Amino acid sequence: MKWTDTIRIAEELNDKFPDIDPLTIRFTDLHKWVCELEDFDDAPDRSGEKILEAIQQAWIEEAE
Repeated sequence: MKWTDTIRIAEELNDKFPDIDPLTIRFTDLHKWVCELEDFDDAPDRSGEKILEAIQQAWIEEAE
């Protein structure tokens, strides 16, 4: 997975952290959790606020 795979990342995060409300997460935690996903293989420094916002939004939609 790469940073641009926002929907897949959101699905993985939702499965891994089912009790977390994605509206309450900090971007620092989100960044760390994405980098720790088993299938994630992108450079940690390739993300930015827009990518993290897109992942968070996709996670919110996935959690609903």
